[in-house]
Formats: sequence, structure tokens, C-alpha cells
Amino acid sequence: MSKVLLVHAKGGPPLGHVLSRTAAKAEVHLLALSALPPAVADSARRLCASVVTPADAQHSDLVSLIVARAKAVGADAVLTFSEYAVVAVAAACEALGLAGAGSAAALARDKRLMRTTWQQRGLPQPAFRPVATEADLYAAVHSLPCPLLLKAAWSAGSTAHQIIRSPHEASAAWARSRDVMAESAQLGYAELHVAEADADFVIEEIVTGMASDWFDEPGWGDYLSVEGVVADGVFHPICLSGRMPTVEPFTERAGITPALLSQDAQDRVVALARRAVDALGLRDCGTHTEIKLGPDGSMWLIETAARFGGAMTVPQIEEVFGLDLVGMLVDHLLGRPVEWPEQALSPAQARGAAGSLVVLAVDGHGEAWQDRRVWDFPVVSADVPLSRGSELSVVVEGSLADGSVVPVYDPAAGANTMAALCLLFAADPRTVLRDFETLVDALPRVLPPAQPEEASA
Repeated sequence: MSKVLLVHAKGGPPLGHVLSRTAAKAEVHLLALSALPPAVADSARRLCASVVTPADAQHSDLVSLIVARAKAVGADAVLTFSEYAVVAVAAACEALGLAGAGSAAALARDKRLMRTTWQQRGLPQPAFRPVATEADLYAAVHSLPCPLLLKAAWSAGSTAHQIIRSPHEASAAWARSRDVMAESAQLGYAELHVAEADADFVIEEIVTGMASDWFDEPGWGDYLSVEGVVADGVFHPICLSGRMPTVEPFTERAGITPALLSQDAQDRVVALARRAVDALGLRDCGTHTEIKLGPDGSMWLIETAARFGGAMTVPQIEEVFGLDLVGMLVDHLLGRPVEWPEQALSPAQARGAAGSLVVLAVDGHGEAWQDRRVWDFPVVSADVPLSRGSELSVVVEGSLADGSVVPVYDPAAGANTMAALCLLFAADPRTVLRDFETLVDALPRVLPPAQPEEASA
């Protein structure tokens, strides 16, 4: 039986989903660079031939660690679904002579390299400047028109994003973004391979989206993502995921599969995603390309990742389109034939719709809740009126335990202050969107209030 070394770290699809699909294709050996979620610890031991959690000190040479473990178990493929381990796993695959994202993986991870590559190809994107020091930031805010967005070059989940509305705000934004990156590292949300990656930033112009030029009804966000895969260097688009509007500064609230675009609009979006992925030169990996939608058909590239979309994107695609992307990628990496879709799948080919909602202490207008609340999914399930036939569940791996106080939303920390991740299946994308709007509006009303001693903790 073929053997796969699965490298686990924070982020990506739920580990339970990944493990079950990988174990159906091969003998799985798990290298856990982050602690296993309690909800899947037992199933990991049952599904995996081995589970190894190295000491932190071994992470200093992560590629050698992965290579050594792959050789020890006789792995025929090595893969990860975590943003933070993509570069290390790609380098390990190169050293082992195995299929992987390739040496270009860093271009799909470091936002500075990514944007420079796209700039050289003339692809549409916001104007930008790499930033390594506070002096670099001061120079950038005086060369680009405000408002501007400061991003950590190696971050994920909208962490360390800061809007700079005037040059006078640069110093405070710089300090806060660096603090957030340090806090994220303590939580395990940090690049695992590149030393001092938390010191690398990029600043870029804030382009104005126009969702109404792309969607027939209100409520959709002005950006979306193209989910895909690169197999033997050839990009295969899978489908498009729509979004609700972000929470300031640009924290994602919800992803919806599929995005409800016309066929012509979808074709134009996919064409730009193809150019973006092709420019990066990836070889064998999942892809997730985010695109900002502007007026009169204009578009700007936000970023491309050399892995599948995180949160529940992969399970949503499996539910809606019947594609087991994890299993298909495992088969491809093992050299087995895989039939990828001939073109991106459309809403007309979907079996209903699915969406995942990040629970943040922010209402539908982007305002913070007026008081502290306690997360309680049974209460939400019982008291929030959703559409007939809609099915709501909570993703245990991505959620606080019932009875936990919902964190205060921190714009700079982004998804680090989420309380829960909810999954919804419904008849169509419109229903998912409307049910999520209902859910967002209802949460600060139906969730139990926190006691004074809990709210101050």
C-alpha cells in the first residue's frame, strides 16, 4: 500500500476531514507540527499508522525534519494543507524527488515576491511597496496615496492588517502589526520555515470594489476566490467561492460555494486566476486565488496560495460538487490518474450550496457588539430562524467550547479573535447568503450574556 506523510500545522481544512480522505487512499503517517485538535486526537490515532509530534527545538531545520521522517516511513508522497508549512514541505519534496509545489512555492507565500512577480508580468493588482523597517514604511506612505493597507508578508487569516489613512498613522500601525505577528506566533499561526518572517511586510493601495457590477442581488462581498489545482504544472480551475463583505479592515466573515456569477463573468475571473497561477510557476499543489471585483468588469489580484482554501472550502466543494479534492490530490501525488474538471464548475452544476461563517463579535453593519456574550451553539441552533431545508452545524475543530466568552473583535488580529466556525447547507447560494445575514444579526441577541466576572477576564 502507498504511504503518505501528512504534515499538520495550524490552518487549512479541518484535520478530521483531511485525515479521513487521505487514509482512504494510502497509509498515513502524521507529522504534527502543531498540537492535534482534541476533537480529532482519537481518530488520528485510529486512522494513522504513526503520529509523531517533534519537540519545538527540531523546528529549526524543518526541511531536514520532514525529509528524515519521510525516509523513515518510506513515504511515497509528502503533503500539507497548512499555509504555514507549504514552503517547508515543498522544499522537502524537492530534496526527496517527490511531486510537490516546487521551488516556486515561496512565490505563493511571500506577498512581496508574489506581487513583484505579477508586476513583472503586467497583471492587474494594487500598487505596492515591500516594507522591512519603519523607515521603509514612512517612505512608502509618502510615495503612495492614502488610505493604504499594511500587511504582514507571510500572514494568513487577515492578521496584522492595518489601514493607514494618513502618514501620521504609520508609526502606530507599524507597532501594532508587529505586536500582532508576535501574538499570532504564540498561538501557532506563523510561518514555520522562514526565519524572522514576522518582520516582513508589504503596503499596498486600497482599491475600490463594486459588487453590484458582478452580482444581481445585494449582500455579496466585492471579492471572491478561484479554487483550483496545479497538476504537472498545468492549472485546473475547480470552482469559484463567493464572499460576504469583509469586516474592517479586511477580515473575512463567510465563504459561499458556489459564487453566483454569470457564466461570462466566471470565465473572465477564471482567466485572470489562470494568468496569476501560471506566472508563479507552481508544479503540483492545490491553489486558492483571491480576486477583487471592481466597476465595469475591472479586477485586481489579491493573492494566490499554493494550497487549497482554508476553513470549510474543501468540504463545501465536496458537498456541492461531489469532488473529494483531498483524495484527488493524494492520488495525483502518488502518480495515479486523476480526472480534473475540464473547466471551472458553475452554479448550474451544483447540488445546492454550502457556506462557512466565522463568528466574530461584530454585527451586520460592522459594529462591535454592545456587550459580551457566551458562545452556545445549541441556543443558536434552536433560536435563529433559518430557511426551510437549511442545515446549520458547528465545526468543532474551529470553535470555542460552548460556554466560552466570545472574544472582543480586534481589527488588527483578524480571525485570531473568532469564536466559532459554522457550516450551512442550503438549497442555493442566495439562501446561504440570506441565512448568514439572519445569523449575524441574531447572534448578539440570542447568545447568553456573559457574567461580569467572565466579561472582565
